[in-house]
Amino acid sequence: MIRQNLGRSILSIYLVLACLSLALHLLLAFFCLSVLQTVCVPPTSSSSSIPRTDIQQHQSISHSSSSAVSSSHKLPSISHNEEHHKLNANTLHRKEKDSISDATEREKKLIGARKGIQKVKGHSKLEALFEHPLYNLPRPELQDDDWLLMLKTNEHSSDRGSEEEEMKEANEYDSQWQSASEEESYDKVTWTSNVETHPPWLRFHLGISRWELYNRKDPNLAQLTHYLATQRVLGAVQKTGGTQLKLLLSFPNYGKALLKPMKQSRNAETDANLFYFSDFERHNAEIAAFHLDRLLGFNRIPPVVGRLINVTSEIREITTDRRLSRTFFTSPVGNVCFYGQCEYYCSTEHPVCGQPHALEVSLATMLPDLAIAPRRSWRSPWRRSYSRSKLAQWEKDPAFCDTVKQTPPYNHGNRLLEVIDMAVLDFLMSNMDRHHYETFEKFGNETFLLHLDNGRAIHRSTLLRLRVLSLPGFRLSDVMRESLVQDPLAGVAPLLSEPHISALDRRLETVLQVVQACQEHHTDVIYDDLEGYDQDYDQQPD
Repeated sequence: MIRQNLGRSILSIYLVLACLSLALHLLLAFFCLSVLQTVCVPPTSSSSSIPRTDIQQHQSISHSSSSAVSSSHKLPSISHNEEHHKLNANTLHRKEKDSISDATEREKKLIGARKGIQKVKGHSKLEALFEHPLYNLPRPELQDDDWLLMLKTNEHSSDRGSEEEEMKEANEYDSQWQSASEEESYDKVTWTSNVETHPPWLRFHLGISRWELYNRKDPNLAQLTHYLATQRVLGAVQKTGGTQLKLLLSFPNYGKALLKPMKQSRNAETDANLFYFSDFERHNAEIAAFHLDRLLGFNRIPPVVGRLINVTSEIREITTDRRLSRTFFTSPVGNVCFYGQCEYYCSTEHPVCGQPHALEVSLATMLPDLAIAPRRSWRSPWRRSYSRSKLAQWEKDPAFCDTVKQTPPYNHGNRLLEVIDMAVLDFLMSNMDRHHYETFEKFGNETFLLHLDNGRAIHRSTLLRLRVLSLPGFRLSDVMRESLVQDPLAGVAPLLSEPHISALDRRLETVLQVVQACQEHHTDVIYDDLEGYDQDYDQQPD
């Protein structure tokens, strides 16, 4: 009897335990279901931790490149393969999460700053500046000899045959543009004499004229910057020559860009005791130089954009440069680094490092190959002595400028005025290392100077634009800030710190004071290149 009662008690206990277990399993199932539903809720756009590089962002970025770009003009779409090669949350290491979240917060503040851009009669200061008459001066119509490159057409043929023969020649010419490369990863494309089939970098080359590298109103400028910021990287090798590390990147359709990496914080200021150029080249200085050159109305610096690249997948794993590949290493904190080979700052003590893979860089559009568009290098008359004890001739001789004006090629044409334009640009951005400049050989002495390598008397039109940029309605620091905010890297952090931007206004005031002092002592300082222009320079919106 006792055994029967004991057995019943044990059975009751088993039943109670089974019921408790079932209840616990049901509770656990409900809990897991609620968690899964929460995880599957799609995040809002504001919670994204990676700076956007999609088409919508680049349309807004590129719009500033040309105030006259039609709103109906669509940018090229990004293929699925290109999207796969972009930096995303899956390719970045967990260690980056905190820094990327900080970048997102900065991006939110930046968006707020965009909304606060000062408007003048419905326009921002940048838009109003580019609508000013001084930025829309009439120019003579360009002739065939004024273009750096031209596509051959049947009209250039001296012996024109039948219409059938002309069509045959045209087809043969178009076939010469077809890529015969079997190299892996390159797109199979056919370029014809129709400009619409050309990639943006080729259109840029075909748009170079005697007087400027690009027309600010050319819609292709927007497509070119979009191309640099989004195209997948096919190859990376170190650029030969130069004192600091630079890479050449290859893109689909045989496009190329010059890469300069981020080596120090944007907020880092050069030590005042350094000897002139004893400083790192800055990637953001290249970007800022392009924008400043455009704001001055020069259009002589090849388009430059900022970009985040993956040091591992977009350089280390695809480079064919053995000298470069040997310099890669992983730092003690897990960042992928490299240092390359160059004259200065290429050592384990001065590495370029990702975070742990993501690296900020500037990408500059390459000029046409020297084989088809030769350039001539000229020593600047006002170059530094590069000696710690000796002064340059221009620093010792008060009449040095008079000597230069009597020396070819500065004794005729606009060459001397172009050098002064370049000097103004260099002073505004504190570039103290302009020892040489270049020109395209085809145009001889009647052309502009190429403003290249910007890591570190005057035209009347230049002087008037400088005066306009000193006015409250078009203040240089304000339009510069507005122009830079549309670069892809501006979503990570402002490209220039406020001390650097405010320095532009101080330097501009110095330039105007120096020019005014020269005018008071000399009568031939200003050269009138605004024939027929009778508008007041300080005309601005109310």
